[in-house]
Amino acid sequence: MIITDTHTHLYSEAFDEDRAEMMQRTLDANVTRLFIPAIDSTYTEAMLQLEKDYPEHVFLMMGLHPTHVKENYKEELAHVKDMLASHTFYAVGEIGIDLYWDKETLAIQKEAFKCQIQLAKKHKLPIVIHCREAFDEVFEVLEEEKSDDLYGIFHCFTGTIEHAKLAISYNMKLGIGGVATFKNGKIDQFLDTIDLKHIVLETDAPYLAPHPFRGKRNESSYIVKVLEKLSEIYNLTQEEIAAVTTENSKAVFGI
Repeated sequence: MIITDTHTHLYSEAFDEDRAEMMQRTLDANVTRLFIPAIDSTYTEAMLQLEKDYPEHVFLMMGLHPTHVKENYKEELAHVKDMLASHTFYAVGEIGIDLYWDKETLAIQKEAFKCQIQLAKKHKLPIVIHCREAFDEVFEVLEEEKSDDLYGIFHCFTGTIEHAKLAISYNMKLGIGGVATFKNGKIDQFLDTIDLKHIVLETDAPYLAPHPFRGKRNESSYIVKVLEKLSEIYNLTQEEIAAVTTENSKAVFGI
């Protein structure tokens, strides 16, 4: 069984003291395809080192996270542009809009989001979307940029069934992680109405650990708890869920 984690920050400082052991637990759990989203330029070196250390398992994205769209965002976008031109990446992400932490930067967040969508199209890459308290704003940008070459993953999907259908209409897979295991997560109530072909698995490690690890540091090996939950929801074996979601990830990332 091959399990794919489509969104995990394994270069995070949260793993600095036991990264090798954490990675071994991950690989031992059959989580052997790890897609790594970017945050900003300060993490690029650590991401490249992770790829160098685990070349058969780690696949990098490049992008500017919306919560890191600050006064220097144009310099950061120039870094994203330069990296995409000089190194192999499998997506532009994570990008999007976050109005939970800062509503004042909405205008430049939208500008950065659009710019990176256009970079993804230029490089024929998928996008990986971060959306927090900003569904209307994200969908507004997607509508403006809608085209056959716009596709990707709606990371950490926590919306309604209507949001899910709209995201799928923009050629997005839904990234399902620990929230699906929460008692108040809500998405588990309608997920079985969404065809599994639209679903990929993720952890967002070190954040959003699934039950029973909620509140603790997340790691990619914990994705098996998400797999177990989806197995219950879809009434399929864990092997079947792993196989379909891994194939879905290949359709997005091309690998």
